[in-house]
This record gives sequence, structure tokens and C-alpha cells, in this order.
Amino acid sequence: MFAEPEFWVAVAFVILMGVFAYFGIHRTVLTTLDHRSERIKAELDDARRLKEEAAKLLAEYKARHASAEREAQDIIESAKAEAERIASEAKTKMEDFVARRTKTAESKIGLAEAQALADVRAAAADAAVTAASTIMSQSVKGPIADDLLAKGIAEVREKLN
Repeated sequence: MFAEPEFWVAVAFVILMGVFAYFGIHRTVLTTLDHRSERIKAELDDARRLKEEAAKLLAEYKARHASAEREAQDIIESAKAEAERIASEAKTKMEDFVARRTKTAESKIGLAEAQALADVRAAAADAAVTAASTIMSQSVKGPIADDLLAKGIAEVREKLN
């Protein structure tokens, strides 16, 4: 039994434990383990607190993101409505502009027709007067002819103009 190495390992172990107990190393080891346990517990508590804060921040950012999405959608909808309103106003203004231009063009055409009709009547009256005076001057001679010619020209001018 004294020759076996396991026996001597057991004796050395018992002596080592006795030395440790004499110098109070077990108290130091237990204190160190207690401090380490407390430090690990504090770190776990901090990690748990940080995880909860991160979850709150994530929920807050998700709420902000949803709010921003809704706001962006509202902006897009209002921009579309504004564009439709502007297009409608532009269409109405264009229709009014075309109607005014058409009315102006029609009145100018009416004035031009009236002027053309007056010019044609004046030209016809002048031609009739010239023809009547030529015919009368060739067919009737003397002071009576001149008097009749003047009366006839005056009557023609009054009726045609």
C-alpha cells in the first residue's frame, strides 16, 4: 500500500487541504467566488435592463415608422387631390379661354361680314349710279335731263345706302 502511487497522491491531497485550511484559503476562495457571483448577477441584471430598453426603443421606432408611413400616405393623397384640382381648374380656364377666343373670332367675322356687305352695297350703288347716269346722259339731253339725272341719282343713293 505504501508503494502504490495512488496512496501518496491521496496523502499529498490531504496535506494540501490541511495547509489550505490552516491559512484560510477556503475563505478567500469562497469570498472571491461570492464576489464573482455578485458581479455576474449584476451583469445579468444590466443585460436584462438593456434588453428591456432595447425592446422599448424598438417598439417606439416601429410606432414612429408606422406614423411616418401614414403621414407619407396622407401627403401623397393630398398631393394627388391637389394635382387633380389644379388640372380641373386648368381645364376650366382653358375652356373659358377657348370660348372667349371663339366669341371674339365670331364677332370679328360678323364685323367683317357686315363691312363686306356694306362695301358690296356701296360698290353696287356706285355702279348703279354710274350706269344710270351713263344711260340717262345718253338718252336724255338738256336741262331737264340734268334735273332728272340728279333726282334719280339721289334716289338710288338713298335706297342703296
